[in-house]
Amino acid sequence: MMVIVVENAPPRLRGRLSLWLAEVRAGVYVGVYSRRVRERIWGEVGQMIGDGNAVMAWSAPTDSGFAFDAIGTNRREPIDIDGLTLVKFRPVPDPDAPPF
Repeated sequence: MMVIVVENAPPRLRGRLSLWLAEVRAGVYVGVYSRRVRERIWGEVGQMIGDGNAVMAWSAPTDSGFAFDAIGTNRREPIDIDGLTLVKFRPVPDPDAPPF
């Protein structure tokens, strides 16, 4: 099983994802595909995401039972710690800080 969540995605990408996956909520797509097809779909997302961002999670033989990857700018970013993928939050930029 795989899940793709997109934010600020162009309509063209949303339409393309709707061809392959079921859109269960706005911007949330679910389906069951092989690794090869999943990687191909994710490649299309990477080419078409533009200024938006996306995350894909899929069933995997890991300790958590899934793996995930992300594209685009988001405060959350995946990091690997001893083979376990966790989510790291980037700090909120301080609007009063001087630019460097």
